[in-house]
Amino acid sequence: MTRAQLAGVILGLSLVAALTIVRASDPQPLRLAREATFDQYQRLAPRSFEAMPVRVVDIDEASLQQFGQWPWPRHRMAALVEKLTELGAAAIAFDILFAEPDRLSPRNVVRDVPGIDPALLDRLPDNDEIFARSIAGKPVVLGYGISNEGNYRPRMKAGIAFTGESPVDAPPHIRAATPLRPQLEANAAGIGHISLNPGRSTAVVRTAPLFLTDGEQLYPDLALEAMRVAQGASTYLIAGVPDRQGIMSSVKIGDFVIPVTSAGELWLYVSPDRAERYVSAKDVLAPGGVSPETRAAIEGSIVFVGTSAAGLQDIRVTALGENVPGVSLHAQMVEQVLSGHYLSRPDWANGLEIALIAMLGSLLVILTIFVSPAIALACGLAITGMALVASWLAFSLAGLLFDPFAPIVMGSITHFATTSFRFLVTDRERRAIRRAFGQYLSPSLLYRIEHTRNALRLGGDDRELTMMFVDVRNFTEISERLPPTAVVRFLNTLLDALSRHVTANEGTLDKFIGDSIMAFWNAPVDVTDHPAKAVRAALAMRETIARLNESDAFGFGAGQTVRIGIGIHTGVACVGNMGAESRFNYSAVGDVVNVAARIETACKTVNFDILASDDTVRSLAGWALLDAGSLELKGKSARTRINAVVGDESVASSPDFAELRLLHGKLVEALHSRSPGSRKIIAAAKAKAAGLPAGLQDFYGRISRRADDFLAKRAGAAAEANAGYAEQQFGSGS
Repeated sequence: MTRAQLAGVILGLSLVAALTIVRASDPQPLRLAREATFDQYQRLAPRSFEAMPVRVVDIDEASLQQFGQWPWPRHRMAALVEKLTELGAAAIAFDILFAEPDRLSPRNVVRDVPGIDPALLDRLPDNDEIFARSIAGKPVVLGYGISNEGNYRPRMKAGIAFTGESPVDAPPHIRAATPLRPQLEANAAGIGHISLNPGRSTAVVRTAPLFLTDGEQLYPDLALEAMRVAQGASTYLIAGVPDRQGIMSSVKIGDFVIPVTSAGELWLYVSPDRAERYVSAKDVLAPGGVSPETRAAIEGSIVFVGTSAAGLQDIRVTALGENVPGVSLHAQMVEQVLSGHYLSRPDWANGLEIALIAMLGSLLVILTIFVSPAIALACGLAITGMALVASWLAFSLAGLLFDPFAPIVMGSITHFATTSFRFLVTDRERRAIRRAFGQYLSPSLLYRIEHTRNALRLGGDDRELTMMFVDVRNFTEISERLPPTAVVRFLNTLLDALSRHVTANEGTLDKFIGDSIMAFWNAPVDVTDHPAKAVRAALAMRETIARLNESDAFGFGAGQTVRIGIGIHTGVACVGNMGAESRFNYSAVGDVVNVAARIETACKTVNFDILASDDTVRSLAGWALLDAGSLELKGKSARTRINAVVGDESVASSPDFAELRLLHGKLVEALHSRSPGSRKIIAAAKAKAAGLPAGLQDFYGRISRRADDFLAKRAGAAAEANAGYAEQQFGSGS
């Protein structure tokens, strides 16, 4: 074992130990990620909706519209109890608070009227008394909420027994509860809390506490009490843990045993919200009698009374991501118990996940340092796949919740860290090459040097290249009025911004020549569609120089703009390492280089910023191109036809460019025939060009002095490309 390997093992195992400790502490981000994973499992395989004797009598929008705004007078709640009892409800549980006197009670309304005889008050009906009489002797369960004020505790209607040590400290603690009206509390068959996720910061309801505690007494929730009353049971039997206080394992109520978390919570295994679960309150209270469907839905069912009306703000989010009325979750808890479909997270799940992190991390450290990062990655991916499959099978087959997220993420962190260490410590030769050449060569060229034997030797190959030259207009004038340091800052800002588009479009930066950029495409590695990528880089440069001018990035002040010219040509060149054995440069030589440089110079003559040769634009069918004529380039015996690059395919498909292209074709014909009508066409073209993104007005302002450049009879590649594109889009015509 080398010293570097020993250091890698020590650092890697130290990281594994730190990550194991982090998982053991279970910070909130890990908990949230774990819960989100379990949510996703439920979304992939939710509990199927089954016809159960559980219903929600919904005080919905239609009920409010028929019977008036909420809260309803309690004599109407009494009528609802009477009707549900008549229909044969096994239990009636109200997910509604009855903490204050009914303000709509006639006695309370008249009490505040001046001059009323007190004796009259006693003869007026009291809605709370009416409601209390209606629930007496009936299977009615009332709900209460958690309060931070007062010291009220609800009256227990059932006994609680437990096996093992006392679980009193297991559930969430409460300071006080919202008080029930005394006569309602006395007459109710059951009383349960309606809090679904007390003390939790998340809006998603994933677990629900079946009990609350004040440290001395346990208080059941609404769903439990509804099940107890429906079965006629009188006692809860809670299973604790031998020799350990403050832990629950299950709750038995009547014929049902419910597995719970150590804190007495039920993992909710929800089904999608279904209309079959609900019965509208207006259908129960229908003056003409209930329908057979409503009677069948209520008879023998545990009924929860609550509201889905949006204005009453009792909307919760389930693990399926649905917004549902809170009362429906109480109903789903009972459905879940009746169906026997439970979710559970074993007490030993945390220990297993922590052990997996330690073992997986240690294995990845050993494999990465001593074998290969690739093999370590393959083993990590295989273990990751097995962990995901095992976690999913445990959920789908047994309802067990195991977290694959933490072991996978922490194993990935370990692999990344140890691979990075090996790269930093052992791959020194490759890093030395990058340090030596990284500031001068493009990433693709660096890759070629790193992976090609004898790449750093003299020689070259003939390849088809697309060459680009970029030059700053009036640079001499700019440099004369600036101090040398300001000139350097200007060039650095400009060249850095422009050169990024070369590498971003898979090009190779050859060199910076003062205020110019020389770049090429299709070497040292093959680049598909390299003419188009070179032109896209040029268009991106046009946008960048406009943005820099607009933001005054050069600090020249308002109205002082910088302009560039770009020449592009495609052809065969010799590309490779040029120079001496002791010092050389990867570059390209040949006629294609000279032509591209001359085309860039011609931007001044044509008065346009991006020019490309016919050889380049033959690959650009459907682009926004205009024939710029045939120019005499220095060193060339024949004229070279060039094209103005206006924009890409999106510009070409615009109506403005389509009209301009037709005008331009007429103008070329007029210039060729020296027609006196060319001036009118030029004026029309300039007007149409005003709505396009390129500086075409200057182009047309100069074109009348360049009539000789359009005397060549053959059509240019831009015209051929545009014609082909038009035929493809619109047909050949007749």
